[in-house]
Amino acid sequence: MTDKQKGIAFIIMSAFCFALMNAFVHLSGDLPTLQKCFFRNFIALIFAGAVIVTSKEKLHYNKADLPLLVLRSAAGTIGILGNFYALDRINIADASMLNKLSPFFVIIFSYFFLKEKPRLIQVAGVIVAFIGSLFIIKPTLNMSISQLAPSLAGFAGGMGAGAAYTAVRALGKRGVKGPLIVFFFSGFSCLVTLPYLIFCYHTMTLYQTIILLLAGLAASGGQFAITAAYTYAPAKEISVFDYTNIIFAAILGFFMFNQVPDIYSFIGYIIICGISIAMFFSEKKHA
Repeated sequence: MTDKQKGIAFIIMSAFCFALMNAFVHLSGDLPTLQKCFFRNFIALIFAGAVIVTSKEKLHYNKADLPLLVLRSAAGTIGILGNFYALDRINIADASMLNKLSPFFVIIFSYFFLKEKPRLIQVAGVIVAFIGSLFIIKPTLNMSISQLAPSLAGFAGGMGAGAAYTAVRALGKRGVKGPLIVFFFSGFSCLVTLPYLIFCYHTMTLYQTIILLLAGLAASGGQFAITAAYTYAPAKEISVFDYTNIIFAAILGFFMFNQVPDIYSFIGYIIICGISIAMFFSEKKHA
């Protein structure tokens, strides 16, 4: 197996793990979003800490990197909260697709914060992707805020993830290691959500506890699989395979929750995935 094939295998594995995480979050029932977020990141914190210890990496952060680490962590926490809120209220394929808007937000944030000027096809891609998101959100004039909120939360989750990935790129350029970034983010997110658990903790059944632990394990597997993928092959060659997450989410949603996306959602999926594939081949040709 070539390195590229290994990279593709790992990124598909990552996509499946994150789809599985979304299914477990939905399966955990009517627990508060903040409580779900805490348990998801607590497991990731343990995993990242174990990786740092076993790799004998020094747990040290430069003061100059702290603003970016806080930005990455705050944006990532917003991204997870938005995604989890949406997962509890709309079907998991729609929520997953809205979260996959993050690469388009990376283009926007990279222009403003990293001074990376986008090419024409990237600008067109952002516009087309946002049009595709409208088919999933399906806003109407007579729609109430409560009806629109879950889709807007999913959209905001994709935006938060895009801002987080932009910060990760900036940190990577500074030489900050991946496990250190994951550890800081997971610890930050746990600290932010901990006060809610102290004062507003909702008692969980054994079943819910196990399901949330499984969600955390799936999320950790997804994070490490995607890290492994990009060590074997560059993003420009394999990133498009990350959209298999939507296929896995749709399959899990159908078999586990009897969820079937409507025709408008399918149109949105086709638009967003289509422009992502077009941008993928354009970037490859440009490179």
